[in-house]
Amino acid sequence: MALKPHPPEEKHLTYTEKVWQTVAIVALLVVAILIIRVAFNVLLMVLAGTLISVYFHGLGDMIQRRTKWSRKVSMFLSVAGSFLIIAVLFWFMGTKIQGQIETLSDTLPQTVNNAKAKLGETSLGRKILEYYNEKNSSTLFDTARKFFSTSFGVLGNLYIIMFLAIFFTVQPSLYKDGIIKLMPRSKRELASCVVDRVSLALKGWLKGMMLSMVLIFIIVGTGLTIMGIPVALVLALITGILKLIPNFGSLAAMIPGVLLALTMSVNKAIAATLLYVISQTIVSNIVTPLIQKKMINTPPALTIIAQVIMGGLCGALGVILAVPLLAIIIILVDELYIKPIANKQEIISKDL
Repeated sequence: MALKPHPPEEKHLTYTEKVWQTVAIVALLVVAILIIRVAFNVLLMVLAGTLISVYFHGLGDMIQRRTKWSRKVSMFLSVAGSFLIIAVLFWFMGTKIQGQIETLSDTLPQTVNNAKAKLGETSLGRKILEYYNEKNSSTLFDTARKFFSTSFGVLGNLYIIMFLAIFFTVQPSLYKDGIIKLMPRSKRELASCVVDRVSLALKGWLKGMMLSMVLIFIIVGTGLTIMGIPVALVLALITGILKLIPNFGSLAAMIPGVLLALTMSVNKAIAATLLYVISQTIVSNIVTPLIQKKMINTPPALTIIAQVIMGGLCGALGVILAVPLLAIIIILVDELYIKPIANKQEIISKDL
């Protein structure tokens, strides 16, 4: 009678080996998360470059339609003209803007102190000040001062984004066809449809956003100038730029303007608050329908969730690009998941 071979004994890890194994797993997870985060930041820069390229192509299309010039000439005028306009604006307004930035940065501490003094004159203001944490206020002030003294927090990756935008503008079909060719032959028509829908959505978002920024800049700048608020041009420019950030940008832009108005009088602070609220209401009523015609209608709650998540992952760039990124995700879900299921259900209902 043959003896059955004994199964090999399991090797039990010692306590030290288990600790090192756990440390290795955690280290690998951390490295993987860091790699994903860096890659995600790169993808956001690609998206930012794509948006600027969409702007150049949209302006080039408009020039071509109105002048009947060739595509190359229209695109050259689009890119060169945009940079020329920016250079001219900075040439004529740069000195004044820089001076107002320095003034705002220097007067910000006194502005905060004056605002606290004004609040302390009323019972409601004193209750607000009771909850005011000195440490938090110092941190907020340092952040705001750094923000204003660094040319509105211009992103260090702007150089890369602009070069990506130029490359995408020069040869858009090269990258579009490359993405489509990565798909199986049976899915290339669907991929082309998705790319076209994404392009249309980004164009709609960009047009609506640029119109919003210009309108906000004009309304707020004019109103603050009439009220005699200092550094009105810079405050209007901040409001226009922060319009890029839905929901949170408008609130953040209102704070410095209202604080400066409060140092002058309570009535001017109330008037400044009404100016910001009314300007946002006007722009939303005019521009929001325009955006929704060309872009996916994103639910407000979903937009805020996307902004919070993207802000935590990628900072300011993530918050700015949260809405177009959310629109792209919704389009992908619609084309790749919802429509196929709806088609299958329609086929099943016909068979029944």
